[in-house]
Order: sequence, then C-alpha cells, then structure tokens
Amino acid sequence: MRRALISAACAVVTTAALAIPASAAPVEPRAKGEASEYVVLYKEGVSPARAHDAVKAAGGSVVSENTDVGVATVRSKNPEFVRAAMGQGALDGAAHNRVIGEAPKEKKAAAKKVEKTVGAQGRLAVKGKPSKDTEPLADLQWDMKQIHATADGSYRAEPGDKKVLVGILDTGVDGDHPDIKPNFDRKLSRNFTHDVPYDADGNVLDGPCEFKSCVDPADWDDNDHGTHVASEIASPRNGLGMAGVAPKVTLVNLRVGQDSGQFYLQPTVDGLTYAAKHGIDVVNMSYYIDPWLWNCANNPADKPEDQLEQRTIIQATQRALDFAHRHGVTLISAAGNDFVDYTKTNIDDTSPDFPSYPGEKPYERTIPASCQSMPSEGKHVVAISATGPSTRKSYYSSFGNGYVAVAAPGGDKVDNAAQRPDDRGGIWAAYPERLAKERGELNADGTPKVSYVIRSCKGKTCAYYQSLQGTSMASPHAVGVAALIISKYGHRDRQGGGLTLDPDFVEWKLRGSATPKACPSPSTVEYVWYTQTDGKWVKHTSTQTCEGSKEQNGFFGNGIVDALHAVQR
Repeated sequence: MRRALISAACAVVTTAALAIPASAAPVEPRAKGEASEYVVLYKEGVSPARAHDAVKAAGGSVVSENTDVGVATVRSKNPEFVRAAMGQGALDGAAHNRVIGEAPKEKKAAAKKVEKTVGAQGRLAVKGKPSKDTEPLADLQWDMKQIHATADGSYRAEPGDKKVLVGILDTGVDGDHPDIKPNFDRKLSRNFTHDVPYDADGNVLDGPCEFKSCVDPADWDDNDHGTHVASEIASPRNGLGMAGVAPKVTLVNLRVGQDSGQFYLQPTVDGLTYAAKHGIDVVNMSYYIDPWLWNCANNPADKPEDQLEQRTIIQATQRALDFAHRHGVTLISAAGNDFVDYTKTNIDDTSPDFPSYPGEKPYERTIPASCQSMPSEGKHVVAISATGPSTRKSYYSSFGNGYVAVAAPGGDKVDNAAQRPDDRGGIWAAYPERLAKERGELNADGTPKVSYVIRSCKGKTCAYYQSLQGTSMASPHAVGVAALIISKYGHRDRQGGGLTLDPDFVEWKLRGSATPKACPSPSTVEYVWYTQTDGKWVKHTSTQTCEGSKEQNGFFGNGIVDALHAVQR
C-alpha cells in the first residue's frame, strides 16, 4: 500500500443527511465556470429519479451512477454545490471526486508516489541453474519460502484452481507481461478510471493521456504497482522468472487507481460492486482512498465541508464493501506504511493530498482512533501488516492490536546487519518492460542498469521484475493464500460455474492457519535505518510498541500467513 499507496478503525456515522449550518466556514470559491466532479451519496431507499431531481436542483448533472449502492458521479460548475446538495432531502452526502481542468500554460512536476528504496548492493545476478520444478528467479523469493509457497510446499499440495477469480483493485495490470499473461482474464477485466492529466493547481497528476479517450485499456498499467501485486498473487510456473503464491488461479484487473498512484472514491465503489456481480472470489486493495489518509466524521480540526466529505467517503465505501461481502467476495487490504499504531491517536500532516480547489494544501491535524482509513478499516476487510526477511515486522508497516488480522511478507530492505538498503530484502515481482525503458532503467542491450530490476529469459522471451517494499506487497501474499483456500475448500458457484466460498470462512481459515508470532521482547522496538543523501548516510529511527499475546497482537495479528498450512489443516 502507499503512503506512497494506502491505510484504519471506527467512526459511527449516521445515515441521515447532515446539513451544513449557515454559520459554517464557506468553501473556497472556484474559478467561475470551472467544472468539478463530486461523488454523491443517495439517501437509502430513495429512487434514482428522485435523487436525479435533487442533484439537478443543487446545480449538478449525473455523469454516471451505481444503483447497487446509491452512489453517483456528478459534474457541476456551482462552487457551492456541496452546500446545495446537502439542502436536498434525497441526498446523504457529497465528496469532491476530481477537478476537471485544462493543462496549465507552464507545466509543474508532481512527485511520484513509489514504494521503491534503491539498494546499495549493485546489480543482481542469479548464479547457476534452478533446481528441478523451481522457477529461474526462485532463489530471490525469500517471501515465498517464508510462507511455504514453494515447489515442495503449497505448490505440490494445492497450486490453485483457474476457476478462482482474483480481482486486482489497483493501478492496472500489464496483461501482456509474459509472467502474467497465461493467468490473465482480459475479457472480465475493466478500467473504472479516467486519466486526470493535471490537478486543480496545474500540477502534473497522471500526465498527458496515452489514449484519445483518456481511458487506458483493461490490460494496461502506467504505474507498475498493480502489475507487481498481480504477479505476487498468481504468476504461473512456466519456466520464466518467478511464480506467485497461487500460480494457477485467474487474475482479473479491476482498475480503480490513477497513473499517479492516487485512488478516488467512485472507481473504488464501482470496482467492488463489479466484483460482487461478476463472481470475483477475493480482491486485493493495496491503497487508501484519497484525499484523506484518515476520514473523521466530526474532527474539529476539519471544516464542516471537509467533515461531510469524509463522512461520505466512509459511508459510500462501506456500502460497497457490504455489497461485495454479501455476494461472496473476500476483502483483503494493506494495513498502511505509516509507522504507527492505528488504534491510537495519531498526527496526520499529509491530507488532503490533492487539491479540491486551487490553493488547497495539506494541514496538520490530530487523528483520534475513531477515524477511519478506507478501505482497510472498513467492516469485513482483512488488514495485513508486513514482515521482512527475518520475519520481523517491517520498519514502515502500520500496526495495531485488533486492526491487523495477519501479517505477510511485504519486504524490508533495511532488515539486515548494516541497516542500509539492500534490494534483496524487497519483494520481487513482474515489472512492465515499457516502463523500465521509459524510466531509463535498461541498457541498450536490454540488461538492467539499476539494482532493483532484474531480467529473466526463456528462449527469445524475456521479462522484467523489480524489488519493492510496502504493505502493498504484503496484502497480495495473503490474497494468494485466500485464493488457495477457495481453491481447496470452495464449492461450485450456482450462477457462473466457478468456485465460491463464504468470505467469513476464508478469513477464519486464513487466520487459523497462520503461524503465530509473539511481540518482540522488549515489546517497544526502536527501528534504525540509514538512507543516502548527497553521498552521506543519514540515520533514521522509529519507536513502535507491540501490544497483545502470541496468538493475537498488534504487529502480526494472528500470525504470519502460511500457504501450506492453509490447504493442509
């Protein structure tokens, strides 16, 4: 996931519309005539026709709607649209979706969100030939060894079933990558996003559209995050590169993230309801819904309009999560890369992380434990923390007793004696060749020239892989194990002819088959690591406390997932 892509626990939100009082601070005005998009939540039980009339009365027009959960994308030039919408009895909430703007005269660069820590070990090479039945790069996969997803482990006992459908809610999937294509279902895959070239301040967001419609194909990934996630789950055993946790299940791209790595509300809602209606068995959600890292129902640090927006995000997302869960979708999410305990009071200085109007900036606010990061803190969602090669909780991974369900390998590039970045401590998975070329990471002959990229070839077919770290990488390992559980214990889906299994049973089995791991002793840990700046090593520290028992605690939940145990016990 991020702080780069994600994030936690409990606000009680009423379903009644919450009017903004006349005394409330006004919304900063937009330029006259500038259109913006909003996500509008219909009051439960209200007919679409009545909701449409309410949107129109507030000065908006419905662009698209999701009648399964009563959520619509609305476009409006009314700078007071949110206030006007909340004056309509048929509507329950409104949140900024994105600004519709034109390219500025002078382009401004935007910082790219990545989960990449450059190693200091030089280029990697895999020596010798792999042993029988193992993939060429298997020696790099300490993560698969940690959870027994190996040739003599779960691959032998249960490699997965192609009738199990795994939804990748992410930035897209490179469906032509040689180590994804064999398991990729292009027909079922969908893209629920539109590229947004620039934000309200004229900063580059997704950049120029690659396709005329500004809608990328359903087998496309301009970020790399979604491709990596998909590969971890289900790269096949085909004698090329490496294999995923469940190498025979089917991958479905349900793109809900932007090229920039941001994730908006409406695509998430649409992706979840599509998964529910099309027989998807388990989904991976390695992100949080922008622009708020945590959504607070009534935080006095936020303006009333922002409180309303956050309540809308919580309610709309939860409706979609409930719908998916009722339709048999197991919901798994990354716990976050924020170094903090989500069950405690925290400080957030990163939100809102994109401007809903020109000049809007992030600000510091105190976050009570009642605030929620979505989707990871939604009901029915299984939150996953990250471990490193030594099985310690990764230094960056968010945590919390009662928040984290289980842990899984997510990478920890400083989990070594030197406490300095080493790409061997990351998670290796598929990387789109197109992006490696565009980013200048390959030599003229196609060999990688950076430490975090490696190539594998089989005959004339070559594929690239990269090392990343994050709870974004931990969650797919748990999803892979969940897919194996459904493959092993699932029953025939009455409608689609695939397999299905009660999500509550999948979660119970995932937790029950995990390897318990106690809190470290002492339970308060000072993580130390170094990064290089201008040729000098800079020391960093983070003090984190684990609470709970060996059977359930804030660092590891019920333990580290185990692919072999999950299909044997």
